[in-house]
Amino acid sequence: MSPSGPGGQPTAAVLASDTEELDYSARLALLAAIVESSDDAIVSKTLTGRILSWNAGATRIFGYRAEEVIGKPITVIIPQELHSEEERILEKLRRGESIEHFDTIRVRKDGERIPISLTVSPVRDSRGRIIAASKVARDISERKRAEQQLLEGERRIAAEADALARLNDHSTRLWRSGTLEAGLEEMLAAALELLAADRGVLHLFNETGGQQPTVVQRGFEATLPDLLRADANGAPARSVSCREQVLVEDIDTDPHSDPCRERARAAGIRAFIATPLIDTDGTVLAVISACFGSTHRPTPQQLRRLDLYLLQAVDFIQRCRLEQVLRQNEESLRESDRRKNEFLAVLAHELRNPLAPIRYALATAKVSGRTLEQQRRAEEVIERQVAHMSRLLEDLLDISRISHHTLELQRSHIELAAVIATSLETARPALDGKRHAVSVELPRQPVRLDADPVRLAQVFSNLLINAAKYTNPGGHIRLHAALVKDQVVVTVSDDGIGIAPEMMPRLFTLFAQAQPALGRTEGGLGVGLALVRGIVTLHGGSVAARSAGLGRGSEFTVRLPVEQALGETPEARRGQEALARGADGQAGLKILVVDDSRDAADVSAMLLELSGHQVQTAYSARRALELGEIFHPDALLLDIGLPDLDGYQLARRIRGSSWGRATLLVAVTGWGQSEDRRRALEAGFDHHLTKPIAPETLDSLLRSLQGERAAR
Repeated sequence: MSPSGPGGQPTAAVLASDTEELDYSARLALLAAIVESSDDAIVSKTLTGRILSWNAGATRIFGYRAEEVIGKPITVIIPQELHSEEERILEKLRRGESIEHFDTIRVRKDGERIPISLTVSPVRDSRGRIIAASKVARDISERKRAEQQLLEGERRIAAEADALARLNDHSTRLWRSGTLEAGLEEMLAAALELLAADRGVLHLFNETGGQQPTVVQRGFEATLPDLLRADANGAPARSVSCREQVLVEDIDTDPHSDPCRERARAAGIRAFIATPLIDTDGTVLAVISACFGSTHRPTPQQLRRLDLYLLQAVDFIQRCRLEQVLRQNEESLRESDRRKNEFLAVLAHELRNPLAPIRYALATAKVSGRTLEQQRRAEEVIERQVAHMSRLLEDLLDISRISHHTLELQRSHIELAAVIATSLETARPALDGKRHAVSVELPRQPVRLDADPVRLAQVFSNLLINAAKYTNPGGHIRLHAALVKDQVVVTVSDDGIGIAPEMMPRLFTLFAQAQPALGRTEGGLGVGLALVRGIVTLHGGSVAARSAGLGRGSEFTVRLPVEQALGETPEARRGQEALARGADGQAGLKILVVDDSRDAADVSAMLLELSGHQVQTAYSARRALELGEIFHPDALLLDIGLPDLDGYQLARRIRGSSWGRATLLVAVTGWGQSEDRRRALEAGFDHHLTKPIAPETLDSLLRSLQGERAAR
C-alpha cells in the first residue's frame, strides 16, 4: 500500500518517484498523445521537405489524412507561387535556425486557400545533429476575417467621412449662393455629383402652380428629351404625380418609358432617377432628374446622401421665397406709405378747393348793393361745393365701413332701369361739363334685382363720373346692359386716356390714381373704384376693368345676380314709365316730415314739394301721430332725437296704428353706427339714412316707392 498524505492524496515524494519510474518509451507515448490531440497542425518533415508525421489537427486544417501525405513533399499544401518560401525555410533549418511565427497561405485538399500562422523548428538527435524539422501551423482564417472586416470598416468610415465632407461643402456652397437662381444651379450640380451622373435637369415649380416651371439643365442642348420634361410622360411628371422618387435602371424594360424611349436612347439615356423636393405641407417644390448612359442603379449610400442634401435644398427654396415675400411686403409698405402721403396731399387739396369759393360766396353775401342774381349765383356756388365736400366725406366713410365689414345694404326689390336713371342724373353735371356724348342701351325687358338702390346707383354713377373725368372733352361714353343667363352685365366704356398695363393690378386698390396727384386737374380722392368693388362684392357680383393701353380708352364691367327678369306686361311697362318720369309731379307721394329742428323740417318739405310730392311737417312726435291719422302718408321721414318721444318709440306707435302698418318709415339721424342702424330696423324702420342726406339719395329711395305703386 502506497503512503499518502492527509485526505488520501499522494505526496510529492510519491509523485516524483512515479515520474522517475516512467521509461523513455512511456514519455514518447505521452508526447505523441499531446501532439495528436492538439488543435494546431503539427507536422514533421525531412530536411529535403518530405513529410514524416501528420497529426489530427493537420487533417482537420488541410483536409488530408496522414496516409495520404506522409512521404510526400510538403509543397502539396503550399501554393505554387510560394514554393520559393519553402526553400528559404529549409535553408534556415539546415543552419540550425528556427522560424518564429509568421503569416502565410496554404492550400487545402479541396483547393481552398487558407491563411495560417506558421512556426518551424529544427529537430536534433542525441548527439545534437539536425535530422529533421517540425512545424506548427494554426488556422487564422477567423482572425484574418476580423482584420479584413476592421479594415473594410475603417475604409467605409474614411469614405463616409470624405462623402460627408463633400456633402457639407455642397451645402455650404448652396447657402452661400445668395439668390434662388444661383442656388438652383448649385443644387443640380451637387445632385449630379452625389449620384455620379454627368447630365440632368431641375424643374422648380412656382407657388401657385399656374405657370411654366423654371428649368435648369446640364449636359443637354436647348431642347430637353421628352423623358426629362415636367409634363406628359416625363420622369419629373411621374415623380410629381406619385410624390416619390422614380428610379428606372433600364428604360428598355420600363413600360412607362414606351412613349419616349426612342428619343431617350437617341439622346444617350439608358437609366434615370427623378427625385421630388417636397415641402412640409406636401407641396412639390421642385424635381431633380439625373440620367445615365448605361443601365445603372445608385448605391444606397448615394441615395441617402442625396436625401440629406435635398432637405437642405428644400429649406433653401423656402428661405429664398420667404425673403422674396418680405421684400415684396417691404416694397408694398413703401408703396402704401407713398400712396398714403399722396392721398393726404390730395385730401388737403380737395378740401381747400371747395372752401375757397364758399368763403368768396359768403363774402359777397356781406357786401351791400349785391343784386338778386349775384345772391342766387353765390347760393348755387355754396350748394355745389357743400355737396362736393359731402360726397368726399361719404366716400371715405363708406370705404371705412367696407374695410371693417360694417357697411349694411338696405336691400329691396328694384329695377335696373331706375338705378341707371338715378346714376345718370348724379353723373350728368360731370358728363355735360365736358360735352361728352352718352349712349345708354338697356335690355328691352325690365331687369329686377334684389339690391340696395342707393348703393347700386352709387356704383354706376362713380363709373360714369370716372369715365367723364378721364375722357377728353367731347368724348364718347357708352353704358350697355345685357342679360347673360342669371346675371345682368353692365359695361361702362369710353374713348378716354386709357389705363397703363402697370396700373391694372392696383386699379381697384384704395387711393390708387391713374395719374400723379400733382399733375391731375380733376377732383377726387382715388377711392371711387375701391368703393365700386366693395359695393358690388357685397351684392354678390364682380367688377373688372380692361384697356388696350394709354390713349385707347377703358371699359369697366359689372356683373350682378338677377332676381327676376319681367316680360313686357302692361304692369311692367307702367312701372318702367313711372321710373322714367321720376319726380315730375305726375305721381307724387304723400310724405310726412318729422323733425324738432324747424329749419331742417321746413327745408326738407320745400325740397320734396318741388319734386312734386304732397308734404306735411311735424315738430314733435305727438303732432306726427295726429297728422298721420288725418294725412295717411305714404312715407315718413323721422328724426330720432325728438323732445317728447324718441324716433324708435314713435316708429313702434306708427306700426301699431291702422294707417301706419304699410307706410314707408325712413330714419333720418346724425347717428350712423351699425348699432344705431340695428335699433332702427328693430323699431320698425324700413331705411336708416345718416345726415346730411344727399337729395339724390332720398330721391332715389322715393322713386323706388313710386315705381312700386305705379306697377300695382
